[in-house]
Amino acid sequence: MTLSGKVAIITGGGTGIGFGVAKVLVEKGARVALAQPQLEQAANALKHLGKENAMGLALDVRDPLAAAGAVRAVVGAFGGIDILVNNAAVTGRAALASVLSCPQGHVDQIVDTNLKGAFYCSQAVANWMVNAGRHGSIVHISSVGAYAAQELASLYCATKAGVVSLAQSMALELAPYGIRVNAVAPGDINTESNANAAADVKLAGATGRYLRTTPLGRRGLPADIGNAVAYLVSDEASFVTGATLLVDGGYLAY
Repeated sequence: MTLSGKVAIITGGGTGIGFGVAKVLVEKGARVALAQPQLEQAANALKHLGKENAMGLALDVRDPLAAAGAVRAVVGAFGGIDILVNNAAVTGRAALASVLSCPQGHVDQIVDTNLKGAFYCSQAVANWMVNAGRHGSIVHISSVGAYAAQELASLYCATKAGVVSLAQSMALELAPYGIRVNAVAPGDINTESNANAAADVKLAGATGRYLRTTPLGRRGLPADIGNAVAYLVSDEASFVTGATLLVDGGYLAY
């Protein structure tokens, strides 16, 4: 599998799962733009990827004008766009939100980033692809939370179910233009932001009352998600669109 000559935008690409995706795509020959709310968040990632392979991009995915500007910047730097990975999200502890007490500002932050952000970035990239007559691939990073309820995470789970639905509907609408749209639903992934396994097992049920296990007996790695994304955006997946690939170590099969 090769992605040689491909250009990808990865929102939230400077940290966590996004950085894992970026590393895999670069290893397979792609050039990547790491889009973060603050450019400094991508600085360390760029050191590992190399200036010839990657660029940093300041982007608030909640702003459709900023998304369109990011597309112009990447096209100007790399000559085009073939891949968009919508990874940016409010997740982990920051996504906990009680139905009874969640304030409007927190509601807006989660929904605007996780769901509307994926839409705005997809809209901007898809418009460029259509106008340029360029086939491409969009991947939304969802979650097992789209399928399995998580305590104190109703908004998070709803947005992750939303991007699964976005992938399906966008796949239908964009298929005539040669643009494929899919999703990846990660399970428990060990990133620098949730490296404490014991704490995150507790977080999975918030109070610890509702817990699942991962049958494969380990936490997933960001590279596991990167490999799934690499497949979906590759020519080997040229007949795959509107699908969601579970990468959860059997979590949902339990």
